[in-house]
Amino acid sequence: VEAMRHGVVPKTLHLDEPTPHVDWEAGAVSLIGETVPWPQTGAPRRAGVSSFGFSGTNAHVIVEQAPEPESAETETGSGMPVVPWVLSGKSAGALRGQAERLSGWLAEAPDVDPVDVGWSLASTRAGLDHRAVVFGDHVAGVAAVASGALAAGVVTVAAVGGKTAFVFPGQGSQWLGMAAGLLESSPVFAARVDECAKALEPFTDWSLTDVLRGVEGAPSLDRVDVVQPALFAVMVSLAEVWRSAGVRPGAVIGHSQGEIAAACVAGILSLEDAARVVALRSQAIGRVLAGLGGMVSVPLPAAEVRERISAWGEERISVAAVNGPSSVVVSGEVQALDELLASCEVDGVRARRIAVDYASHSAQVELLREELDALLAPIVPRAAEVPF
Repeated sequence: VEAMRHGVVPKTLHLDEPTPHVDWEAGAVSLIGETVPWPQTGAPRRAGVSSFGFSGTNAHVIVEQAPEPESAETETGSGMPVVPWVLSGKSAGALRGQAERLSGWLAEAPDVDPVDVGWSLASTRAGLDHRAVVFGDHVAGVAAVASGALAAGVVTVAAVGGKTAFVFPGQGSQWLGMAAGLLESSPVFAARVDECAKALEPFTDWSLTDVLRGVEGAPSLDRVDVVQPALFAVMVSLAEVWRSAGVRPGAVIGHSQGEIAAACVAGILSLEDAARVVALRSQAIGRVLAGLGGMVSVPLPAAEVRERISAWGEERISVAAVNGPSSVVVSGEVQALDELLASCEVDGVRARRIAVDYASHSAQVELLREELDALLAPIVPRAAEVPF
């Protein structure tokens, strides 16, 4: 499907030499040794996909290039692709009553602007304990809230005590194509990404938007000096989207490089200073630490992991992160990690190596101290606007 979409036939995987048991000169069947273009010819691209398994699977499917979707007309108004309607009441019954009254009003005013209604509901009504949010088909959604029925695009919740916290993860939360949709659909997100791109420009030689959009020739997210600034920009921009919707953090917290985004959102670092930290720090990691170490995920409680790695000493392996009750990441020297993986395999522990060649949160990071002290000297921290 992706080959049809992009007009490229990928080369055959794991092909070294064609098998001599097939006469490749006869017939029209051939192996694709290199990626080749699949040009448009005026007709849809078509392909056959076969599956012949050892257990007797015998399947064949023919797929055809889908027509280009019709471009939707741009709506005037807020520019938001989805308009939420927020309702609330002191109790579940009061919430249903509020929805019932709104449903009756909609029946008499079918041509109302959804943006106007959404704005009025969010800005002129108190936010009470029992709430509902309606997306998509507003009329059907409001009717569902009024009757207490389940419906697509409707979420109801009883308010709980406490405030909202923004949590910013470390490296590993990225994926190819992340944020590409939001760049097109959310003006707030796109504007903040542009600001991040300008802040990163003095410290990088690549385009943030090209990386996020997956433009040909843009550097890969496999590079630490690319993925960390890209993740930083996405997190800071997502926080701006939430704020634009009225969601303000009562506190922020970050893990690993997510602390940089958290400090920026909290107001401790300006966007420019935060960009300096994330760009120069990631470049130093790639330049100094790459190839010296690695990281391994171990599905055991932290106490058991610490006991297991104690034989190597903290200078060689240490706990890098505790992600859950039975999910721990360790980092350290390559040879020591190889030995740890071997011992885990013997004991039936399904540990796995993480695809990085440096040991974050280990003793090796001390190698960066003097360089980072010099690189980050111009930074001037500020008082936090949000608890950090």
